[in-house]
Amino acid sequence: MITYDRLFIGGSWVEPSNPELLDIASPHDQSVVGRAAQARPADVDRAVASARASFEAGVWRTTPPAERVAVLRRFNALREENAEKAAHLISLENGSAGWFTRAGQPGLTRQANAYLKAAEEFAWEETLVPTDPASPSRSVVRREAIGVVAAVIPWNSPFSAATSKIIPALLAGNSVVLKISPENSLSLGFLAELLEQSGLPEGVISVLPADRETSEYLVSHREVDKIAFTGSTRAGRRIASIAGEQLKRVSLELGGKSAAVILPDADIDKAVAGLKFGSLLNNGEACIAQTRILAPRSRYEEVVTALKELVQSLKVGDPNDPDTFIGPMIRADQQERVRNYIRLGIEEGARLVTGGPQIPEGLEKGNYVTPTVFADVDNSMRIAQEEIFGPVLVVIAYEDEDDAVRIANDSEYGLSGGVWSSDETHALEVARRIRTGTVTVNGASVAFDGPFGGFKASGIGREYGAVGLGTYTEYKTITI
Repeated sequence: MITYDRLFIGGSWVEPSNPELLDIASPHDQSVVGRAAQARPADVDRAVASARASFEAGVWRTTPPAERVAVLRRFNALREENAEKAAHLISLENGSAGWFTRAGQPGLTRQANAYLKAAEEFAWEETLVPTDPASPSRSVVRREAIGVVAAVIPWNSPFSAATSKIIPALLAGNSVVLKISPENSLSLGFLAELLEQSGLPEGVISVLPADRETSEYLVSHREVDKIAFTGSTRAGRRIASIAGEQLKRVSLELGGKSAAVILPDADIDKAVAGLKFGSLLNNGEACIAQTRILAPRSRYEEVVTALKELVQSLKVGDPNDPDTFIGPMIRADQQERVRNYIRLGIEEGARLVTGGPQIPEGLEKGNYVTPTVFADVDNSMRIAQEEIFGPVLVVIAYEDEDDAVRIANDSEYGLSGGVWSSDETHALEVARRIRTGTVTVNGASVAFDGPFGGFKASGIGREYGAVGLGTYTEYKTITI
């Protein structure tokens, strides 16, 4: 039994305002795997006050950038040393299959290294060359920390969501209050332990597990200068309204309903093998999952059959079993949400190729769903337009390339997507036409030095690399 009976506020473990601990249940069998204190508004007040005091005192924001880089590099090294434990904790509380949580650890290193490299090369201060040589003035442009950052993250990929925000925010010299989901109290309690060992000054970082009401209290707090949020589009709209009213800086990484465009010349076997990971990663609980599969009419049944065989071959079960590819949904309400979408797809008239709303046999104790593929799907159907956040794929036929691009773009979302073709140059041309923040060609891994984020209802702003680092800074121009 893992227990966190204190809260990590301002770099220290302190007594919570409410001593009651939350039971953390395993999504696999509902056994209690841990207990943890949960933050209330009084704890938020304490964390924000600590962050504000540290920022105004300049203990971190006036630290030279090279020294900030050294501290965050030390944190990343500690995380690497403890990668196996972090992966285990995420599987334990989230139900994410072990292959996914372990495979994600090197990605965290690449993500951090891209931020660290960007910080080392960042133009923290530069003198502009006057456009008018006769002018007696010159401008010095500085990039300075914004202030107190409220970083609010979802439960589905806790370490990645946390580090994608706290690393650039801290590198820029901000003080940070990280608000995590109650379900992640164990893995991100461990993250707090690593932050404690990293050498950050007092007051600079807090990690608070809390419910939605307390989260809204944090983002509405008058002493918070910027909100960095990852989560649902619905919650993002609410946060944007709060930020607009209070003129807070805000960045939002929201939902997705991404399309994988399989071009007529694609190798279907390779494409479907790639979609095993691109569409079904993390039990399908991933904002970047390519869950709309667009197949040419001429090869439609070939694609449907290949996807059916793939999905039927995947083992569903205990996330700690090395043979498991898909584990349980994180909570019972998420399980029921996905099952209801499967029922909806049947009601909408889509062809059920494999799967269905039934719980997999022998896994009734857990939050399991049966991986499902629908064919004969019209893009106007709700199962093609709404984010399901589970292992449910829809296959949509297109007539020609223009039709494929039209369907791919016919979504309120624009976070991710993919193109599959034997002609890489042509695939790139198609990728350029898709209105989405990230497009992969032939299953390429997302690079962490390029900006990541969404078009349309998938968000505002970008993360990763130099662009992501810049979102945690303010411009100041000094004219001499």
